[in-house]
Amino acid sequence: MPATPGQRPVFRFAPSPNGLLHLGHALSAVLNHDMAQASGGRFLLRIEDIDGARCTPKYEAAIYRDLAWLGLRWEEPVRRQSQHFADYAAALERLKEMDLVYPAFMTRGEVKSIVAAHGAQGRYWPRDPDGSPHYPGEDRERSPAERRRLLADGVRHAWRLDMARALTLVGKPLNWQETGGADAKTERADPSAWGDVVLSRSDAPSSYHLSVVVDDALQGITHVVRGLDLFHATSVHRLLQELLGLPEPIYHHHRLVLGVDGRKLSKSERSTGLASLREAGVSTAEIRRRIGL
Repeated sequence: MPATPGQRPVFRFAPSPNGLLHLGHALSAVLNHDMAQASGGRFLLRIEDIDGARCTPKYEAAIYRDLAWLGLRWEEPVRRQSQHFADYAAALERLKEMDLVYPAFMTRGEVKSIVAAHGAQGRYWPRDPDGSPHYPGEDRERSPAERRRLLADGVRHAWRLDMARALTLVGKPLNWQETGGADAKTERADPSAWGDVVLSRSDAPSSYHLSVVVDDALQGITHVVRGLDLFHATSVHRLLQELLGLPEPIYHHHRLVLGVDGRKLSKSERSTGLASLREAGVSTAEIRRRIGL
């Protein structure tokens, strides 16, 4: 279900407060802000703070400070994911009712051992676009009675999407509208490349995949502008949107700002951190120059 033609565009910048913003974040934030202004649209800020162990009020305050320094203005109130766990739980429950998710009990060590055993025998094991091995099928094949017993015993688990079942239910190819290249085009989605993705963990009520599609729908986001590192994840997001009957935004995946080593910037690298650059007397005009805007 694509965005309604003629609808006022809505953009968002959605950082996690688990570290300080850097030049890469500046590119994404400024692009979203400028594209919203140029189209007569709205610019929203969302704080993705589901990971309570790593996200802190100190880093959240730093986000507001850095963005204000860049001259960006956003609508209030800011949506904070930690205040909306019920929204993600409701979406997960819908998928449970559709028999599209299952409890996954294997630890990372157990998965690693299974993958290593296959490799030792010269057998191929599929990996997702981020390089992580697909989750084994043992938990997916458990009987309902066995699942109930493990859950009743309090065995720690995550909830994973049964990718094959989900794709069968959708029953058609998925795609998305991409404007990040030289020309707008239709990209073919390939959710199967990710295997049975995690939708919820015992230590986190929602995964990035699930929370981002729920948030974008509830906030009426029409244009998702984000880095190329999330390009392939869009396949999973399109599948979840289709399953949950959520609107389909237009996507724009922009280039990444790379470090001198050619790698994606890290929040731990002070030399590219916005706070450090501001303290060093770098102007916002210089920041725009450095990020190519």
